[in-house]
Amino acid sequence: MSSKAPSTMTQAEIKLCSLLLQEHFGEIVEKIGVHLIRTGSQPLRVIAHDTGTSLDQVKKALCVLIHHNLVIYRVHKRSVVEYEAQCSRVLRMLRYPRYIYTTKTLYSDTGELIVEELLLNGKMTMSAVVKKVADRLTETMEDGKTMDYAEVSNAFVRLADTHFVQRCPLVPATGDSDPGPPPPAPTLVINEKDMYLVPKLSLIVVLAVLHSQAPLPESSSVCSQIFRSLPGSYNISKQVLDQYLTLLADDPLEFIGKSGDSGGGMYVINLHKALASLATATLESVIQERFGSRCARIFRLVLQKKHLEQKQVEDFAMIPAKEAKDMLYKMLSENFISLQEIPKTPDHAPSRTFYLYTVNVLSAARMLLHRCYKSIANLIERRQFETKENKRLLEKSQRVEAIIASMQATGAEEVQLQEIEEMITAPERQQLETLKRNVNKLDASEIQVDETIFLLESYIESTMKRQ
Repeated sequence: MSSKAPSTMTQAEIKLCSLLLQEHFGEIVEKIGVHLIRTGSQPLRVIAHDTGTSLDQVKKALCVLIHHNLVIYRVHKRSVVEYEAQCSRVLRMLRYPRYIYTTKTLYSDTGELIVEELLLNGKMTMSAVVKKVADRLTETMEDGKTMDYAEVSNAFVRLADTHFVQRCPLVPATGDSDPGPPPPAPTLVINEKDMYLVPKLSLIVVLAVLHSQAPLPESSSVCSQIFRSLPGSYNISKQVLDQYLTLLADDPLEFIGKSGDSGGGMYVINLHKALASLATATLESVIQERFGSRCARIFRLVLQKKHLEQKQVEDFAMIPAKEAKDMLYKMLSENFISLQEIPKTPDHAPSRTFYLYTVNVLSAARMLLHRCYKSIANLIERRQFETKENKRLLEKSQRVEAIIASMQATGAEEVQLQEIEEMITAPERQQLETLKRNVNKLDASEIQVDETIFLLESYIESTMKRQ
């Protein structure tokens, strides 16, 4: 996903970027990152001057941001190097827990730790990743057992094969005969065919997690290929498969399309229509949650009929005039629906103008996405507040746990461990449990809101590419 220009970033997005950068990298990196998000491309000395930060600190902050693919640089005329924030990549940090969970689901603990290390460090050599993950897994195994490096390496290869990780661009090799001065900043390049090649472990190759989201393609397949690809355990005959495919192709949602009859016909997955349907369902769900089922019914009606006058809404929805008017106004004021004026005469006189309600799904999706950014920023701030309010108790709990772990390692008796555990009182334990429960709820809410963000962003991007 391409980064947004500073002028297109909303205040909600900038605030969310600020919170994410601060949480992951600290105040100085957050200060430099947000400055670049607000201003666009800037050279090093201008960044230092505008932010009131020393050159050394700016350099270190930029190194961190570049290493995590959150800032890029370009060499301009007169050899001036300018740095530019990648806002969309900053927002993708929200999705790190889901990346890790998905990898664990598909590639077990080994794959999970590989992706976790790359997300934590931004870029690493393959050998460093394999060693670190193998050592971490060895720590969790029984005494005397060790994790095989080859097994970790094989998991890494599978992640590269499925494009979970990719090679980073490198400085191209140049001949010794080049007498010119070195450039002010290196130009990094990589051939697309080399992006997912994995070398032998003896070689050192830099790899990084693939943060960017590739556009969703439309995929197609002939019925008889589809049939041959089905696992034998499905026990589906070609006739039954034909019936299933026909049902999918005839579905009014049009997620699956069919063209031609050769080989049983060519079936195409229309991912854009699937995204549009999911985005619309999300809008309906939000309207029903906020305004009730009658408002949701009116929204579906306007969406289905494209354009409706207020009287038509009342008649079709079978809702009293005053109630229908109030509901339309609520949705109009919240930008879920819009009002289109069609004058009968050039003077635009209200008495000679049609006022038609319509749903602009793209506009409504953008509005809801903006609200999602605000919601997730509020959730992060609330989680930080909860943690800050209980900072002393959390530090005490960590100290007690460290003491107990140390005593267990030296073979301390149960009575001694019990005495240490009693350093945390019953009310304090209850307070810790409440904190843990609240933080878990906030974390779960963040993930749920991010699911909506992902859906809306995907729909908006898909729609823009078709325009």
